[in-house]
Amino acid sequence: MTNVLDLTDQTLFLGERATETTNVLQCIWVYDRAVDIESLREFHRHLGQGRLRRRIERSPLPFGRHRWVSPANSSDLEIVATPRPRSEIDSWCSEQADRRPDAEHGAGWHLAMLPFTDGGAVISLVVTHCLTDGVGLVEALTDAAAGRDDAVNWPAAASRRRWRALREDARQTLRDRKDVGRAVVAAARLARRSRDSPDPAPEPTQRPAPPTGPDAGITLPVTTIFIDADEFDARARSLGGTSNALLAGFAAHLGRRVGRVAADGSITVGMLVNERTPGDTRANAIANVDIAVDPVPVTTDLREIRSAIKQALARHQDEPDERWALLPLVPLIPKRVFKRMLGVATGSSTTVVSTNLGAIDPDVNRPDGTDADHFAIKSLYPGVTTATMHRTNGALVVASGRVRGRLFISILAYELGRTNSNDELRELISSALRDFSLTATTGWAPQRDAALLPLTP
Repeated sequence: MTNVLDLTDQTLFLGERATETTNVLQCIWVYDRAVDIESLREFHRHLGQGRLRRRIERSPLPFGRHRWVSPANSSDLEIVATPRPRSEIDSWCSEQADRRPDAEHGAGWHLAMLPFTDGGAVISLVVTHCLTDGVGLVEALTDAAAGRDDAVNWPAAASRRRWRALREDARQTLRDRKDVGRAVVAAARLARRSRDSPDPAPEPTQRPAPPTGPDAGITLPVTTIFIDADEFDARARSLGGTSNALLAGFAAHLGRRVGRVAADGSITVGMLVNERTPGDTRANAIANVDIAVDPVPVTTDLREIRSAIKQALARHQDEPDERWALLPLVPLIPKRVFKRMLGVATGSSTTVVSTNLGAIDPDVNRPDGTDADHFAIKSLYPGVTTATMHRTNGALVVASGRVRGRLFISILAYELGRTNSNDELRELISSALRDFSLTATTGWAPQRDAALLPLTP
């Protein structure tokens, strides 16, 4: 085992530094009763001894590979002393995410609990994506809830003297030189293919002009809904698909509604594929599979998108995405160039992301040893600006998982040249649910008081 960062992890870290935007995952548990504080402290302690117990140490070489090291300290458990109304859950969770965990300087994650004025509490865990992907996070939560600590002991921070670090990282660069050579050949091949292609990738006919004036920070709209798992699966079967196809179809339908459609009417659904293996120490053990689909029939027939997903996954096994072959070049790319290349990495303005964690271990829902009444995972981007969103062609991300017979679906959306608000996103989701003949609850109220979607016309 080596503590040298995988190139995917270094790419994500350098992307954060280039854009000054933190890509975070936020877990939210809501209890309709009091939380067992001592059990929550145990959960926190095991998280601090688990697979999140590491940070990134930069190479002293400007083009070197970074490394995993043990953190000198960990984040304290935050117990908010003053209760707040349940209606302030979303604003409090946003405040937690805005604290922006740091994979390099620490802390890379933070666990906090807020009691409600009417009883119950919300627990938030915010972790930088540089430390883990969704599947890795679920495994870390499962281990912490079960009282298991990580057996991996990373080297202490700054344990290498400078000359030793320079020598070892130079040797690592030499070991990587064949991969770099292959990456240069792959880059030339992709550039030639793009130049000579008679059918370039179809893009929308219009794209908003770049923003003018000072670059401003923005908060991206995000909404979480909950759907009965049996209802969701039954609807997928009735449309000739699977739950995964229905989620991808839902994402494509949302993309069509907001205009993320190519000139030929297609939408690219980017599906994240788990590639984590037992004992895997990568933070982000995932691959991306792009699927071009026609979004028009998805509300009545999922057979086409189901077939497209199956073919794309099979093709991925035999022919991995050539863009991943370029990763060995990442440490060599200057920061200013890296920033301009973001659009290539994140997809076009016709791309929507659909990521499905599937069935989640029930232990994940028990941070205090008992089942929470609500659980969801959200993907957020604190620190993002209008200029960064323009470079990445906006965003539409649909993430889901199922716990205790319910699906959570978190939708993050930002479209260039449009009004972007949580209210607008909620109306869009409500309309899409109606188109799929699905109902969902929204918000974090007790289930008996939960608001139902879709809203009546």
